Amino acid sequence: MPEGGIGAAVKRKEDFRLLTGRGAYTDDIARPGGALVHMLRSPHAHADIASIDAAAARAAPGVAAVLTGADVDADGLGGMPCGWGITSRDGAPMAEPKWPVIAQGKARYVGEIVAAVVAETAEQAADAAALVAVDYRPAPACAQTGAAMEPGAPAVHEDAAGNVCFDWDFGDQAATDAAFEGAAHVAALDLVNQRIAPHPMEPRAAVADYDAGSGKLTLHCTGQAAHAMRLLLGAFVLNQPENRFRVVCPDVGGGFGTKVPPYCEYAIVCWAARKLGRSVRWTAQRWESFVTDTHGRDHLTRAELALDKEGKFTGLRVRTTANMGAYLSAFAPLIPTYLYATLFAGQYTTPAIWTNVKAVFTHTSPVDALRGAGRPEATYLVERLVDEAARISGIDPVELRRRNLIPPDAFPYQTPVALLYDSGEYERAIDLAVGASGWAGFAERKRRSEAAGKLRGIGLAAPIEATGAAPSAIAGSLGARAGLYESAQVRFDATGTVTVYAGTHNHGQGHETTFAQLVTDKLGVPLENVNVVEGDTDRATMGMGTYGSRSLSVGGSAIDRAMDKIVDKGRKIAAHLMEASVEDIEFDAGTFTVTGTDRSTTIGEVAFAAYVPHNYPLEELEPGLDEQAYFDPANFNFPYAAYVCEVEIDPETGALSVEAFTAVDDVGNVVNPMIVEGQVHGGVVHGIGQALCERVAFDDSGQPLTGSLMDYTLPRADDVPDLALHGTVTPCPMNPLGVKGVGEIGAIGAPAAVMNAAVDALAPLGISHIDMPATPQSVWQAIRNARAA
Repeated sequence: MPEGGIGAAVKRKEDFRLLTGRGAYTDDIARPGGALVHMLRSPHAHADIASIDAAAARAAPGVAAVLTGADVDADGLGGMPCGWGITSRDGAPMAEPKWPVIAQGKARYVGEIVAAVVAETAEQAADAAALVAVDYRPAPACAQTGAAMEPGAPAVHEDAAGNVCFDWDFGDQAATDAAFEGAAHVAALDLVNQRIAPHPMEPRAAVADYDAGSGKLTLHCTGQAAHAMRLLLGAFVLNQPENRFRVVCPDVGGGFGTKVPPYCEYAIVCWAARKLGRSVRWTAQRWESFVTDTHGRDHLTRAELALDKEGKFTGLRVRTTANMGAYLSAFAPLIPTYLYATLFAGQYTTPAIWTNVKAVFTHTSPVDALRGAGRPEATYLVERLVDEAARISGIDPVELRRRNLIPPDAFPYQTPVALLYDSGEYERAIDLAVGASGWAGFAERKRRSEAAGKLRGIGLAAPIEATGAAPSAIAGSLGARAGLYESAQVRFDATGTVTVYAGTHNHGQGHETTFAQLVTDKLGVPLENVNVVEGDTDRATMGMGTYGSRSLSVGGSAIDRAMDKIVDKGRKIAAHLMEASVEDIEFDAGTFTVTGTDRSTTIGEVAFAAYVPHNYPLEELEPGLDEQAYFDPANFNFPYAAYVCEVEIDPETGALSVEAFTAVDDVGNVVNPMIVEGQVHGGVVHGIGQALCERVAFDDSGQPLTGSLMDYTLPRADDVPDLALHGTVTPCPMNPLGVKGVGEIGAIGAPAAVMNAAVDALAPLGISHIDMPATPQSVWQAIRNARAA
């Protein structure tokens, strides 16, 4: 067996290319004679557009076209599509206002496109855009989540009464209310899960080409789901037939969910290329990314947890207002509903759960998926409530969790909020995290901090996640407007090398390595002889892309199924080559063997015979060794973790430092430990960033206050300690690889662990809660208020 199969800590194959400047990103694509687009954006969060005069811009040097909202209708373009529908509690469909590719009659958020100028150079396009005369009539804006439903709030859309998109509930309200009526303790918190921005290293970009001879349109863009991009843009916006629309997502420098949805800029670039018959390109400036990339989170929540006198959880009640922004992005309605409320059970046996979610429109940038997408909000809510319950009941927070954990012999475990958990040993993970973190010695560390005039706290969080976005039937019943299966094709060449064509897409997770390891492990092909192709609708048959930590469990399982077909056909070829019965052929580590003999042939020799069929059972088999498979799992998979964070606070300045972070993750079977560690590192840092420093802010007029990296704080290296990573393994029974997702669990669990530690540090001052982000200013203010009380 060649080295580098499942379980090997193989260095990533793609890293040499990416780290030495040999990557092929969208902005690297050069087209001779190509034009560039400048997007003219609204400076107002809410304004009527009385008129647009583009005559001077159209006459400016180098200008090929100026496109406005009037041109959108003239050319028959559709509105930007939403991929998920939600039904309100009264049975009414959600309000789904049209999102025009270019604003028509009204601007609804700062940064909305009001015109697109196409010119020979970027400078000419920008200069001409300055000549477009837009007569704005500014109007009052509704920019704050909590104000959207207030009487008299400015309306974002005339067809969304009270700015409500939907009013949705989930769970058993009667049973939950009964649990609270008989509760010995009730823990309650008002929680803010602030809006944050994604900030991938590579900004969004697009290059479109149109071949008038064939009528084929090709879009290169920074996307996470090429086939979904083609479907949504082609069918709903551009009216471009799929067989004459190719979408290619080359190397992508980070996504975090924000590069899943289609964007107006991509539609405009394609439309302009088709209209002008030439290549057209656009690359976002970083300031544009701040206001036009979809944001994440933005919830206001009242959460309550009921307990009996022994500390057993009896009911959870949640009321949330979720901000959609000005328009519905592709997956926005899904995130505060089925990706949120279905995780309220956490790792616990809470028997009754009910939630109400009101989604509102505001004059702000649209929201969509951002690393975890609903699951971080749910875990933060549950794990902060558990610590609050420990405080009011007087039960140690670790002990309280142990009393309520789902036991290992209960799996598969049906939660009261629809999900059927696959496997887990939750207490084992918590015990390992508590032991590895030195929890027992915390009192002494706290004493030393106090002697130095500092406050010290320790916090635990036990996150769980639903990953492997599927199955299609369940997703469809919950409002999905597309299936969530995955496909893969495994193709041998005559010389024994292999190419895998996958419908997923790599934007930093290491697919080229992990997928190749699957082939090495099962087919015995050396790692260096396996090539992985993703992100091209003309090469992979169909796929739903990469998000929701689904690539390995769903996409990898499709690869595994395709390899099963390869082996089945290979047995027949090998039987013919060795003049044996197919039933007597065994396969292992790349070699076919006749049972009970020393006769064997390699899979490379079988592939050669398949493509050079001089000695081949042509009467039974077609030539070639090339198989395709689809995988649509029967259920999600459920990675889980236990995180312990320790912080120290300077009470005079409010500065909070994360002193230690211990993570125990269970992601099922591990294909590449090095990649898993990297994913956990990235996720935890992302979560620490939300807990301590990240926040998208708007003033009451809708103007963004965090429009650059001078205003929006990302975590730096000195904000993060060395992370102590550990793991357990409970294989997933829902896919043939036994794997679970890993890309988001760190971002899901870290905010609660950090904030629980922060509140523990502040508890001696009588502070029982502080909202994220726990900036020095907010911590200092909380301390000052507590001392003045």
